[in-house]
Amino acid sequence: MLVNGRHYRTVWLEKNKMKMINQLLLPHAFEIVSLRTTDEIVKAIKTMVVRGAPAIGATAAYGMALGVASASKKNFDAQIAQTAKKIKAARPTAYDLFHGVDFILDSIKSAKTPEQKKRLAIKAAEAYANASAKACEKIGEHGSKLIKNNYRIATHCNAGWIACVDWGTALSPIYFAKRQNKNIFVWVDETRPRLQGAKLTSWELLNEGVAHAVIADNALGHYMRRGEVDMMIVGADRIAANGDFANKIGTYEKAVLAKENKIPFYVAAPRSTFDLGCKSGSQIVIEERDEGEIHFVGQCRVTPKGAKARNPAFDVTPAKYVTGFITPLGIIKPRAIVRAFRK
Repeated sequence: MLVNGRHYRTVWLEKNKMKMINQLLLPHAFEIVSLRTTDEIVKAIKTMVVRGAPAIGATAAYGMALGVASASKKNFDAQIAQTAKKIKAARPTAYDLFHGVDFILDSIKSAKTPEQKKRLAIKAAEAYANASAKACEKIGEHGSKLIKNNYRIATHCNAGWIACVDWGTALSPIYFAKRQNKNIFVWVDETRPRLQGAKLTSWELLNEGVAHAVIADNALGHYMRRGEVDMMIVGADRIAANGDFANKIGTYEKAVLAKENKIPFYVAAPRSTFDLGCKSGSQIVIEERDEGEIHFVGQCRVTPKGAKARNPAFDVTPAKYVTGFITPLGIIKPRAIVRAFRK
């Protein structure tokens, strides 16, 4: 997508280094960081220098490739296994993270020598990232057909190109609709506590020239009740086989409000986010982040000293609230997930 008129991907490989956009500095500064080691990559995932399920998946794939490329011949396989373990432990909820690691492991397992594995790992990581970008482009192509002229679309968190390799998931249909000259407007939830909507989604939409307004997280129901929302599209971090899905905290209550107000509620995601081995949302591990994210807005503490906080990063929305999943294959109903992806 475009930043000041230039095309960027969120994460890429360049001369044995991983390059990525530092999302912590947006929207006020645009910086590219370089990472070489597994520990640097794991830290970038944990601290949310990179975030968004597909972007994390590509980071995991590139991280594995760099880990394979830098492994010494002595105890080669043990080093690869340790790299995989470290990356998988970075964040527990996003399935793309595990998918990216396992894709590289599967791609190199038939190679006979360390040199062959190193070559295959780099090639496989590039293929993974390219396929991820293409999948998100297809999401936009299919999802844009749901968007009518003059639609007002609600989002939650950031599921745009900065959360993916390119294009995005929830925002990809919006970008396609914009390119089709449809008049559209986007309600952007601020997304406490890290404000990904206010910081990232708004920044993306400004770069793309999409009309929008940032609103407080608890304001969307007001606009839904007044008939000012035509549809809602969100991303996902893990989707169970039955259609339950985990996404940024606050998604569940938005889905309930959408159903109450008879507003179509769609989830946009590539195949890498669907965990068919997970039977239902009750099996999804929910990451609990540091309570300091609740106490502070920037450097300013907003709670009294001594107060305690809880900070779940995600919640689970039951499948009954989902109108459909926007995927590279098209629009899929929750009950048809397993059949669609096991063909």
